[in-house]
Amino acid sequence: MTGEATAGGGPAGRGWREATGAALYGPGGFYRRPEGPAGHFRTSVHASALFAGAVARLLCRVDEALGRPATLDFVDMGAGRGELVSGVLAALPAPVAARTRAYAVEIAGRPAGLDERIVWRSEPPPAVTGLLFANEWLDNVPVDVAEVDAAGVPRLVLVADDGSERLGRPVPGPEARWLARWWPLPAREGLRAEIGLPRDRAWAAVVGRMERGLAVAVDYAHTAAARPPYGTLTGFREGRETAPVPDGSCDITAHVALDACAEACTAARTTPTPLGTARTPSERAHTLTAARLLTQRAALRALDLTGARPPLALASTDPAAYVRALASAGEAAELTAPGGLGDFGWLLVPVGIADPLA
Repeated sequence: MTGEATAGGGPAGRGWREATGAALYGPGGFYRRPEGPAGHFRTSVHASALFAGAVARLLCRVDEALGRPATLDFVDMGAGRGELVSGVLAALPAPVAARTRAYAVEIAGRPAGLDERIVWRSEPPPAVTGLLFANEWLDNVPVDVAEVDAAGVPRLVLVADDGSERLGRPVPGPEARWLARWWPLPAREGLRAEIGLPRDRAWAAVVGRMERGLAVAVDYAHTAAARPPYGTLTGFREGRETAPVPDGSCDITAHVALDACAEACTAARTTPTPLGTARTPSERAHTLTAARLLTQRAALRALDLTGARPPLALASTDPAAYVRALASAGEAAELTAPGGLGDFGWLLVPVGIADPLA
């Protein structure tokens, strides 16, 4: 840490939340670039079309739980260039696809040639009946970083445009309370944490738009039982992990405290309305459901994606089918692999319906 001026970046004077917001979403920011996220890192969506197929099956289960409504919403939060929502529409049975109203929520402009059935928005629709799916969205909701100083006090980390840092003021009220509840830092110099309060609020806000259905957040995550002692803030550029530099040249991301997001939804659902104010149908539905955390491996297996190898006998009877099945098994294995994509966390919030993966 240093408080001195740095070449190009000036003195470090902004918290990581403000600096990341400008670097990712400001004019000329990383997420406004034409190549999109796929030009810099690979997610489950890019790894295999099997992922979109599994999400399509989940949407069908939600559809059944809703009683097959005349209009079924599918909302892709942080849609990139529309890869997931396009794949889901393609994988749906025709009768379900005909009733599906698909939304891609993304700050960047609509890509050329996107399926005309997809509604492109910068914010989620005000009311959702169906499935809201946020794949690696919350990890890009900017957060501040705290670090313990020599006196054992957690302070905000300030950052310059070139990535150099120094310590600022002690972590203030709401953020300090979040740390105390979700990521308490021992009084040992150098320990760090990402303050996930903005993510809790962002997730509670989108879940608050659900009338009935299921909201799902998928991200690399950690829980209170195993927080990383020095945080997870990092950058990605052209397929490689790199130092996080808030100048718009790289993605800036950090793993998500999904357990805190889960409780934020519960708190939002159970907050009493003012005396004399009627609850909306959505608010009534919110009081009936509970959030659940599981791994991507468990979620995809519940959606019939196992990665099992095809029977060897198929190689003799239908060699082409065997090769296709073997390739599919390999892709499924990658999506569910321990130590890799299979370790992603899935946060499920059913609203007014039973858990479709229970």
